Amino acid sequence: MRKRLFGVFAAGAALTLVVSGQSTAEPAAAPAQPDPMLAIQPAEAQVDWAAVHRNREARKQSRATARTAGAPLTYTEKETGQGANDTPAGAEHVAGFGTGRGKNAKLALTGDLAGDPTIPAVPPFAETDDAIPLAGDTGVPARGRALKTTGTIGDGPHGSAGDGTGDHDFHKLSGGTTGMRATVETHTPSGGLDTFLAAFDAAGGLIGQNDNLAGDTDSRLQVFVPAGTDVYVMVAGAGPGSIPADPMKPGTGKRVTTEGPYEVTIATGDGQVDRDFFSVDLRAGDVLGASAAGRATRVMVHDPAGREVFGSSQDFSFVFSEHSPLPAGGNAVADFVAPRDGRYTVGVENGQGRYDVTVEAYRPGSELNPRPEVLTIFLDFDGARVNTRIFAIDPASAGNRNLSALKTFLPGWGLAAPDENAVIDAVVASVKESIEHDLAAKGTNRRFAVRVLNSRDHADPWGRPNVSRVVIGGSIAESGISTVGIAQSIDAGNFGKEETALVLLDVLSLPAGQSRTSLNTYITPASDKTTFIGRAIGNITAHEAGHMSGSWHQDQFNAVNSLMDQGGNPAGMFGVGPDGVGGTADDEDVDFHEDVLNPNEGFTGIEDSLNRTAWAYTRGSN
Repeated sequence: MRKRLFGVFAAGAALTLVVSGQSTAEPAAAPAQPDPMLAIQPAEAQVDWAAVHRNREARKQSRATARTAGAPLTYTEKETGQGANDTPAGAEHVAGFGTGRGKNAKLALTGDLAGDPTIPAVPPFAETDDAIPLAGDTGVPARGRALKTTGTIGDGPHGSAGDGTGDHDFHKLSGGTTGMRATVETHTPSGGLDTFLAAFDAAGGLIGQNDNLAGDTDSRLQVFVPAGTDVYVMVAGAGPGSIPADPMKPGTGKRVTTEGPYEVTIATGDGQVDRDFFSVDLRAGDVLGASAAGRATRVMVHDPAGREVFGSSQDFSFVFSEHSPLPAGGNAVADFVAPRDGRYTVGVENGQGRYDVTVEAYRPGSELNPRPEVLTIFLDFDGARVNTRIFAIDPASAGNRNLSALKTFLPGWGLAAPDENAVIDAVVASVKESIEHDLAAKGTNRRFAVRVLNSRDHADPWGRPNVSRVVIGGSIAESGISTVGIAQSIDAGNFGKEETALVLLDVLSLPAGQSRTSLNTYITPASDKTTFIGRAIGNITAHEAGHMSGSWHQDQFNAVNSLMDQGGNPAGMFGVGPDGVGGTADDEDVDFHEDVLNPNEGFTGIEDSLNRTAWAYTRGSN
C-alpha cells in the first residue's frame, strides 16, 4: 500500500477521526447539508430542504456554463389552438437538426400554449387579505379543480396609498381527503407589477417560492397540498418586501415594490391541457439538452416508442458539470442520452401563451478525445485531501478536508489489517463487474472503453487529463458532509472528465442496529463478510460514478433494485437477498437498469442508466 503525506488543517479547523472504532474529537462544525440530487444519505437522515433550496438558488446565480457559438436552426409551431400536435404521435417534425454531417445541432423552437377554456372565473377576493388568517378561500383542490381570479397589488391598506408596508394577497388551498398538487400562475397583461409567488404552511413556514418565469416577469409555482391540511399561496410585488416578516400578521411587509393588477390561475392537473410536441432525429449516443422559457414550464423527451424518458418542471442545471455544454436556465431543463438511432420527440406543456425552447445535441465528451484515448476511474483507498467546495455545499462550511483511509474503518466491521486486501479485491471486482463488464456486454455503445485503476495496485494518476476518482474512505466528521456517497456533478455525456466522488465509511461501519445503512446490520455468522462488504461498497462506488457519467436517481422503493436508486433502501442497494442477511447465496447482483426516475426529485419518465453510463465512456475518435 502506498503511503501519502497529508497537509495539516489551517488554524481553527475542526476534525473528528474514527480510529479503530474509537472517536477522538476536537469541536466540529455541524455537517453541511448535501444536495440529495448529488448524494446518497443514510436511511435515517433528515433533509434540511430550506438549506438545500437556498444553496440551489445561489448556485443558479453563480453558475457560468461554457456555451459554443453558432446560429441555431429555427422552427415555429404550426398548430393553432389544441389538438394537432398534443401527442408524440402527432409531433411536428423538424428536419435538419442533429449531430450528423450537414445537420445543425442547435434548435430554437417557438410556439404558443392554449389555455384551458373550462376553468371558471370568480370575482376577486376582498381586502384585507394580507396574512394567512385573512386569506381568501379558493376551494381548490378540495371543492373544485381550478379557478381564475383577478386582484391588484397596492389596493389595500398596506400599499403605497396606505401605510407603505407592502400589499400581500393570500389565497387558501385545502387538501381535502386525498391531497393534490396545484399549479399557481400569475399573468399581468397591463401595468407595472412584477409578481412574486410564495407558499406557506398553516403555521407560516415557507414551503416554496417563484419570482420570474424565464423571459417573463410573471410567476408560476407548483404546490403539493397534503390531505387534511391547508396551504396558503401569496401574490406580492417582487423585491425586498416580497415576503412579510410575519405572514400570520398583516402589515408586516418591508416596503412597497411594484404595484398593479394581476390575473391568477390556480389549477390541478386534470383539465384540458395543451401540449406541443416536436420530433427530431438522433444518433445513438447523442446527448440531448432542452430548456423551456416563456410561458411553458415543463419539458419532456419521449423515445421512438412514445415512452416518456425524461420530464422536468425545474431548472436543475446547477448540478451539471462546469464543462457541460448543455442548455441551462429557463423554467425547466431536460437532458437525455439516446441509446440508439431513432426519431425522438421534445414536448412542452404547463402554461398559457408564448414559449421559447432551446434544444441542443452533442456527442459524448470522451468521444471527442484524441484517438484512442480512454477515460480512467481511479479508486482511492489510501485516503485523500479533498476540497469539499466541489460538492456544491455551502461555501461557508466547505474547504480542504483530510479523509482517512479504508483501513481505518476495518475494525468497525470486526476486521483486522490482514483483511484489507480481501476487502479491496471485493470492491474492485464489484466496480469492474458493474462498469467494465456489464456496460460493455449490455450497452449499445460499440466503442465503449473505460479503465478502472486502484491505489493499491497502480500508481496514482489523479491530476492527469481524463482521470476521475472515487475516494473510498473518510467520515462525515472529517468531510463535514452528512452523506454516505456524493458526486461532484451529474454530467450527461461526461464532459467533466476529471471529477471526484466520495464514499464515506463511518455510517457503513456503525455497530449493527444503529443504522439501516450500516453493513453490520446485515452481517451474521452466516455471512461471507468480506465479499458482502466489498460488493456493497462497490455498488455505492458505481452509483457515484454513474452520477459523474450522467445518471439521475431512480426509484428506490419499487420492485427494481438499481445501482442508481436513491438512498433510503440500503438493503436494496447492498444486494441483500430475501433472507435479510448479506453475504449469503440469495444475495442480488445489483446493476445499472432501465427504471423509473425518482419521483421525489421532481422528474418523471423512465431512465436508461445502463446506456447513459455506457455512452459516457467512449474511446476517443478524433
